[in-house]
Amino acid sequence: MRFVGVVKQGMPATNDSALALAGQLRSLSDAELADLLGARELRESGIRDFFDLAEALLDPDSVQHALGRLDRPTLTALAALSDLGAATVADVAATLATLGASDPSLAAHLADAARLALVTHEAELLVVPASVTRQFARWPELELPTLAELATIGEPTAAASVDAVDAVDAAFTDHVAAEHAFATTTQISELLSELQHDSARELARGGIALPDSKRLASAMGVDLTRVAGLLEIATRAGLAALDGGRWMPTAASSGWLSGPSGERWSLLAAAWLDRLPTDIRGILAKRAHASWGERLDEYVEWLFPAGGPWMHDRVVVYTRDAELLGITAANAPSTPGIALLVDGAARAAPVMSALFPAEVEKVYLQHDLSVVSPGPLAPRIDSRLRTMSDVEGRALASSYRISTASIYRAMAGGETAATIGAFLTEISLTGIPQPLAYLLGEAAGRFGLVRVGALDDGSARSYVSSADGTLLRTLLVDHSLAALGLQRSGARLETRFDLAVLFWTLSEARYPVAAEDANGEIIVLERRQAIRATPPTARAAAIGLVEKLRLGSSSDPEVTGKAWLARQLDIAIKGKVALTVTVRMPNGADINYQLEPASVAGGRLRARDRKADIERTLPLANIVSVGPAS
Repeated sequence: MRFVGVVKQGMPATNDSALALAGQLRSLSDAELADLLGARELRESGIRDFFDLAEALLDPDSVQHALGRLDRPTLTALAALSDLGAATVADVAATLATLGASDPSLAAHLADAARLALVTHEAELLVVPASVTRQFARWPELELPTLAELATIGEPTAAASVDAVDAVDAAFTDHVAAEHAFATTTQISELLSELQHDSARELARGGIALPDSKRLASAMGVDLTRVAGLLEIATRAGLAALDGGRWMPTAASSGWLSGPSGERWSLLAAAWLDRLPTDIRGILAKRAHASWGERLDEYVEWLFPAGGPWMHDRVVVYTRDAELLGITAANAPSTPGIALLVDGAARAAPVMSALFPAEVEKVYLQHDLSVVSPGPLAPRIDSRLRTMSDVEGRALASSYRISTASIYRAMAGGETAATIGAFLTEISLTGIPQPLAYLLGEAAGRFGLVRVGALDDGSARSYVSSADGTLLRTLLVDHSLAALGLQRSGARLETRFDLAVLFWTLSEARYPVAAEDANGEIIVLERRQAIRATPPTARAAAIGLVEKLRLGSSSDPEVTGKAWLARQLDIAIKGKVALTVTVRMPNGADINYQLEPASVAGGRLRARDRKADIERTLPLANIVSVGPAS
């Protein structure tokens, strides 16, 4: 990215007026503008044109915000250039050398600053806007390092290398890490299973509604405070998403829930790694073989001296999730964690899988209709068993319970008495107990006694029918169904709600309900899943702002030129900025005046000509262009 400045060699940088910067911004390509806006994280609010954008970029808080995102080497290079005002890369290197510092990547670091509009160009010179220089001058007041401190304070002492830890400690670290990883993977599977059962409401101010948070915490067997963090991990992996103000599982969650435990962990870990911001990934990659914790905090504070709480909080979130996922244990990278950071998720997955407890594929079916797993049940078995039973206890040895309602639920999902019986026979170590066989037969005989379907009147309404009149009367007086507003219409009941809402409400109320099509054939309804929408990125928001800026200019060059001229003059008058005004004379010649604009009225500019010490009044129609004063 290249900005054209107005600084002459040997002169201090003066290229920080909104007038000068607005013209430079306007000349950038859409791609360059989007890169700049995304990097500076500007909000669209209040930015109507390039002048507003320039003022926003030059705002002291915005400048400090940008400086806070730069690492120490880049800040050192920028501060040295700021000290010089305008210089070449060689000049900056010479300044650093006088401080006993060197930077082999100096040009790249200055280019990084340029991408944030903290460095501009004039011919062969690099220029720091005066607003940036003023901000650096304030750093001692903010207890931030000076140029000398940036250049001379070395990196904190490196943390102890994990390679130096003895085999016993390494094995213990891996054991604890595997426990954390297995627990988190299991908890997220419980989270998704519960969201499949019933979505969770997102509050307008952010966060999950308390009743839903309690329900999810209970399903996962965790404290209420951990729900948000586990949901964040699932969302990052594309397994849950916010849709219509409610948290729901995505289509990808079904395959994940039935996949091997190692593969499930791999997706979560890969998402953690992929979503690491570049700066944090660089920090953690350097610490792949070193302990984290306080030493990591010290290193982050040194590397991003102006990052403050923003940088600290970002590191806390990702290091917290690293512990939950077993990438670290007690701030020490585990063997799978090191493999993840060095070689990626594909190489780390088998390493973590080897540490997980062995899975089983057989269960005990009890006469009391309970199901007991003697160890961690293989996810593909667990996933299907859940469709026909309810989880009662979740640990290394899980327990489930089969009921009439759970069998109805399985049949509503497409199972039959035959397929349920075959599956249970396949996984049972004890055969099918007689009470369970009786329950299956009874449920199969009653399933479909309640039928629901969509009305064919073109509305979204639906109906309930049954050969059992007593059952229909029960539905009318069931308080748990009051929200449906069921009304009798002839031999059936009708509701204003659509078929899916009616079906799942009756199913959750444990009625033997089946959905049917217009021909009376039973159909399988799928629960609604979230369409995973990628959250708006800084890049996407920046592109939107670029389009807004471009649309703010007329496609007619003459109209655009007049509007631009008026805005330039307005900014100059408000800021008392001297201008070079080019005026076209009647003979066709162009003359430059060095003026201080005072006002615009009646199509004429009134300005003070300091050189001639007179006041001039110029027709706007004759002004060809304006620019910063020479």
